[in-house]
Amino acid sequence: KVYGEHSEKALEYSDSGISQEEFQKTTGHVLAVKDISFDVSKGETFVVMGLSGSGKSTLVRCISRLVEPTRGMVLVDGENILEMSDKDLIEMRRHKMSMVFQHFGLFPHRSVIHNVSYGLEIRGVQKSARLEKAREVLELVGLGGWEEYFPEELSGGMQQRVGLARALAVDPEILLFDEPFSALDPLIRREMQDELLRIQELMQKTIIFITHDFLEALKMGDRIAIMKGGEFIQTGRPEDLVLRPADDYVRKFTEDVPRAKVLTTKAIMKPCEMIVNETDQYPGIESKLLEKNCEFVFVLDRTGAFLGIISRQHLHESRDSNLGLSNLVSNRSYVASSTSTMDDLL
Repeated sequence: KVYGEHSEKALEYSDSGISQEEFQKTTGHVLAVKDISFDVSKGETFVVMGLSGSGKSTLVRCISRLVEPTRGMVLVDGENILEMSDKDLIEMRRHKMSMVFQHFGLFPHRSVIHNVSYGLEIRGVQKSARLEKAREVLELVGLGGWEEYFPEELSGGMQQRVGLARALAVDPEILLFDEPFSALDPLIRREMQDELLRIQELMQKTIIFITHDFLEALKMGDRIAIMKGGEFIQTGRPEDLVLRPADDYVRKFTEDVPRAKVLTTKAIMKPCEMIVNETDQYPGIESKLLEKNCEFVFVLDRTGAFLGIISRQHLHESRDSNLGLSNLVSNRSYVASSTSTMDDLL
């Protein structure tokens, strides 16, 4: 995206590899977004993190065509929305895509329930049906009982919940968040982050989330893109960025991050080399452990459920006993989700 009177002509200079600053000096135009290419899977939360002026808000507005890209494509289910007619674009925004802004964007003259039901109203949904849906999503975001209040009577956090409820009311496939919590106090911000994570766990929307806060990016994102000067510097899972920063710029964001709060069991776990059933025989198991140089064996019960682990040493010491494998498993075994952080487990 190039801002300026002759953006198409100025765009020719962007292909020469010059920096954002050099581009502006040479052309008198602003190169806000350059060479960005990414995809977001269904149900994924993709976070774009960057400092002020990095181009992140322009990017999310290009995706929804609130800002018209100078060049490129935005594909939604394989359809390029830049080629949509105005009518089709309006329909796409009404049915497939919703946006939540930093400054709420509520109608001051409308009550909470009529703010939330607005998208359904312009879609032509019958009043009783749209108000029922609005009440449903207000309960979901924790605002049941606040239907008849007006925005000025609510705290900032509550107003942002209304904004979130309004976006959810139209049941979009895609949610775009442009720094939705940055105007909130730290405590309220954390509450809203947790609320959105809870809702996403239930609804599995496709989310693009914009933030300038690296810790927020780590908390919210399945994947994160670090943006600087209109370009992506690095894209990856939170643990990838923390453990393997691409350059010094990314490293500055990650150096003070507590590793235990970011690293998941999935990031550090190793493949299970040997699994046995509780009915299997000792000799065969012990010889396979020696052959594979494994220290532990994972034991399943007759239904395939995890029972626990047995160390090679314990198995060797018990080889002459009449105990079944189920009696030898360690009672210190702990089953954790692959998404659990080290901080959760310690």
